Amino acid sequence: MKRLFALSGLVAALLAGGSITVLAQGSQAEAQRAAQAAREAQLAIEARSPKLNVSEEILPLRIPGHTLGETEGVSRNKAGHLFVYSRTGWGGSSRGGTAAKLFEFDQNLKYVKEWLPDSYGASFAHAVRVDPQQNVWVVDEGSNTVQKVDPTGLVKMVLGRKPESIDWWEEFVERGGKDTDIHPAGRMGTFDRPTDVAWGPDGAIYVSDGYNNSRVVKISRDGVWLKAFGSYGSGDGQMKIPHGIAVGDGHVYVADRNNSRIQVFDLDLNFQKYITGIGQPWSVQVTPKYLYSGDGTGKIYRMDHDGKLLGWAQTSLGQGQTGCLIHSLHAEGDNVLYKGACSLWNVEKITFRE
Repeated sequence: MKRLFALSGLVAALLAGGSITVLAQGSQAEAQRAAQAAREAQLAIEARSPKLNVSEEILPLRIPGHTLGETEGVSRNKAGHLFVYSRTGWGGSSRGGTAAKLFEFDQNLKYVKEWLPDSYGASFAHAVRVDPQQNVWVVDEGSNTVQKVDPTGLVKMVLGRKPESIDWWEEFVERGGKDTDIHPAGRMGTFDRPTDVAWGPDGAIYVSDGYNNSRVVKISRDGVWLKAFGSYGSGDGQMKIPHGIAVGDGHVYVADRNNSRIQVFDLDLNFQKYITGIGQPWSVQVTPKYLYSGDGTGKIYRMDHDGKLLGWAQTSLGQGQTGCLIHSLHAEGDNVLYKGACSLWNVEKITFRE
């Protein structure tokens, strides 16, 4: 009888496991069908929209004795100097190793220097931006920090704090701990894999945060945390990997990448609307006339400030890669964009031909 009960329990367990497997396969199939439907809907939108004419120039960026690597972040200052925050070097681990170097090139694309060498906050590069006062801001996904650096190279502000390697090692290796809450409710004062930074007209700081916290944060110009919006998910008030951020025309635009939408806020982070029909937005930029959004497929969408699609362009093909063709955009006026990509290891200048 015990054998019968044991056998019955085994069969029940196998059947239950089979049910779970079937359910998982069904969910995966449904997700694949939904993704295919979304791709077809996006192609239909593009078929009805003007395809814009662009020229692409791969910039000849050379660093003596070094390789440029993955160009996660790109930006330029008023003097025309180009900054590239790159995943390069010998290490790739965000807990102990480094994959982050910030390089500067002059207006003739000649190498100038590496910024913040041997920085404790350089762990896993994600974005670099230059503010109107010409401070250079570094967003590091691995160290969970946003660093403000003045034009002389002096660190003026650090937002967030790098997780201590010793704490991680003790908790998860020595004690066998498990991090089961991969999308926690973000706390004021700390980031969890932040992605981008922008500024309001009063100097307020806006950070998209990020891979785990799934929110946008507003911080005063002197570093006081003021407000946060968002949690993980696809509903109202939620985000799935806010991957980029831009401020302009009285709005904050957040690239809610894995929800395939841009979320629009006022300068106080009060939600206003969604912008859709632009693929998956990896990076957003605002110019005096346009709103630009870049998809990892290499497509760039041009909109007016209200989000009306004006046209699109395909970039980055013919270089051996099909994904992460756009990681970061920097707008230089209405018709010129600079593009960094994690798979292409270069920076492109993209010019829209009117």
